[in-house]
Amino acid sequence: MKDLTTGSVGKNILRFAMPMLVGHMFQQLYTFVDQIIVGRYLGKEALAAVGASFPVIFTLIALIIGIATGGTIVISQFFGAKNFTKVKRAIDTIFIVMGIFAVIMTVVGISFSEEIFRLIKLPEELMPMANTYLTIYVSGLVVFFGYNGVAAILRGLGDSITPLYFLVLATILNIGLDLLFIVKLGWGIEGAAFATLIAQGTAFIVAIFYLNRNHELIKFNIREFAFDWEIFRQSLRIGLPTGLQQTFVALGMMALMSIVNGFGTDVVAGYTAAGRLDSLAVIPSMVFSLALSTFVGQNIGAGKIDRVKKGLTRTMLMSSATAALISILIIIFKYPLMSLFTYDQAVINIGGDYLTIVTAFYLLFTGMFVYGGVMRGAGDTLIPMFITLFSLWIVRIPAAVFLSQETIEIFGLTIKGAGMGQSGIWWSIPSGWGIGLVLSYIYYRTGRWKRKGVIKAKVEPATITR
Repeated sequence: MKDLTTGSVGKNILRFAMPMLVGHMFQQLYTFVDQIIVGRYLGKEALAAVGASFPVIFTLIALIIGIATGGTIVISQFFGAKNFTKVKRAIDTIFIVMGIFAVIMTVVGISFSEEIFRLIKLPEELMPMANTYLTIYVSGLVVFFGYNGVAAILRGLGDSITPLYFLVLATILNIGLDLLFIVKLGWGIEGAAFATLIAQGTAFIVAIFYLNRNHELIKFNIREFAFDWEIFRQSLRIGLPTGLQQTFVALGMMALMSIVNGFGTDVVAGYTAAGRLDSLAVIPSMVFSLALSTFVGQNIGAGKIDRVKKGLTRTMLMSSATAALISILIIIFKYPLMSLFTYDQAVINIGGDYLTIVTAFYLLFTGMFVYGGVMRGAGDTLIPMFITLFSLWIVRIPAAVFLSQETIEIFGLTIKGAGMGQSGIWWSIPSGWGIGLVLSYIYYRTGRWKRKGVIKAKVEPATITR
């Protein structure tokens, strides 16, 4: 556990973020390695099928991940206030809620997978592989939620190192099983799904065994779990907007996927591979934002609002420098990076075009996420939700349709689009980031986020509107 309310602001955030950064990189390696092996050994059709599954998976898990985020913030604020009884009750409550939702989402995913893929207009030749992959993957949501619940709780307590050990174990196991199931045994796309399921399940079991033996506050014993309605209400108040935000973001990703699907298998495969590289590249900004949220939560709980402002400045500098470096490297090495996934030159060129356009605007994404980290750490998640939804549904998706299509049918009227093809979809992504950054900055400057904590920040009224 790490107390972030004392000591150097910048060093605290950096030291807390670094294990999370390594951990998230390892976590992304699950799908990164899956898609490299799938693309090289099973072909671009299998690569596209796996890629088409991820927006659906994201939609199934988004709501509960958001609610768990609210629980993490509650835990961090109670921990900052040194109320350890409430910390323990919050941990029990989160485990119970995540378990229930895991079962529900598993049933939904297995029952309606084919209907969902048809809704997003997946090319017919990709349907059997995508349906098989998704069905196997969602069968393991209980262990997925269980492991991520443990990691989220530990972060709320200021411990970002322990989850890293479990991630390393899971990633190494996942890579080994990928090679065994796909390359050696020839299981096809089923092998990729089973490798991830087994790796996540093993990580969860090992995490529970470790925590029960070594951790004072976290004991995983279902018979002793105690559900606290008040803590659940607080977690829901903070986490539900984030959960709804993530759900609508996931639905937006499905909407974008349906636009991409209309351009055929090569574009779907290129989008999948480039998107995986993109997901790795934005991890530092997301992790610094998560670290800042915990930092803000603890310091608001301790009544140290001045440290929150310093934390924002330090985090923005570190995140921006990292984003700029990553942008340069990806633009220089885009084609060699794309060739990791496939030998198909058409797919490589499509993905290279995506990376050239999107990577140049990572600084916009970074700024949007850092300001959002402050607000979420303070317990103010409603406005960030509206900002995200506006930038996605009012800006990005309409822009993707307009820029990519020659003509657009709206309420019986035919409107001329920009006709840029798939490149128009890529340009819509930074347009959404830019609007999100502007709106996040404006709301941060109002200072209203300071009033939203479980443990109210002790600030003078005059400082509220700064």
